[in-house]
Amino acid sequence: MRIAYLYLVPAFLVMGIITLYPLLFQVWMSFTNFGIQNLRQGSAPPDWVGVKNYVDVLTSQLAIPNFYFLRLIIYNLWWALVNVVIHVVLGIAIAILLNTRGLRGRRIYRALFIIPVVIPAIIVATVWRNMYDPDYGAINLLLAGAGKVIGMPPEAFRIDWMRQVQDPIPFVPLPLAFYGMLITNTWLGWPLNSVVATGALQSVPQELYEAAEMDGANGWQKFRNITVAYLRPAMVPYAIYGFVVTFNLFHLSYFMSQGGPFGRTELLVTQAYRLVNEQRLYGVGASFSVIMFFILLAVTLLTNRMARATRTYDL
Repeated sequence: MRIAYLYLVPAFLVMGIITLYPLLFQVWMSFTNFGIQNLRQGSAPPDWVGVKNYVDVLTSQLAIPNFYFLRLIIYNLWWALVNVVIHVVLGIAIAILLNTRGLRGRRIYRALFIIPVVIPAIIVATVWRNMYDPDYGAINLLLAGAGKVIGMPPEAFRIDWMRQVQDPIPFVPLPLAFYGMLITNTWLGWPLNSVVATGALQSVPQELYEAAEMDGANGWQKFRNITVAYLRPAMVPYAIYGFVVTFNLFHLSYFMSQGGPFGRTELLVTQAYRLVNEQRLYGVGASFSVIMFFILLAVTLLTNRMARATRTYDL
């Protein structure tokens, strides 16, 4: 038994140095007014402020523009939920279409739609941001070309996707930048969902469909009772994973909309980055990250409970 613990010592040492110590130091920092002045060697230690940083974050009392903590959480959760629903539905639909018997070139299609996944995130964000340019972006030029066919002037399609302040749908408090990033992330996110769904579909025994057809089942009944039953164990865990990844999706918010307009497309992860790297509020940023940790912990515990439920699915 002692030998086994000795083998674990190197791993514990490495994890303690690169993981545990920084986490504990961050927690300590969150209770101080640690700032840029404390980075200098030999400087005085920061003052202990207790839970003030946490109170300022939770009550949106930080002296920085466009900071509303409750809005951040609500938007972040909505952003992740909407994206995952669209990705899963679209991925399953396309997987079913490509799984149709007799479809030619399906291997080519599956190879093509995986391309967005292998492109670096910064390139995706930069290219799509340029595509949304109000004057020379491909999106507006495409809309202007389509509008020209029906006699609409090109000026009607000079849309400032990332900076338009007025909401496109009056009764929905979401800026146009949200929809622009939603389109981008849909293009980026559905292919892997389709790959997972394709693998699940190929495991469905065709005899089940034939037996259901002999019993008089229609197309919807076969889809609901056979296809969905085989898709669910694969798609539910992947949807949970997609939710967590999208919740922390840094590059689209930071590089496409820069969190605008007026911080309305800011995510928790981009706000934490700004607190540290732009505002230099290291103590506040540490407390913000601790709060963000507990939010993600709650999401993780909830999603893990959902994932365990997939083990009991009966096919």
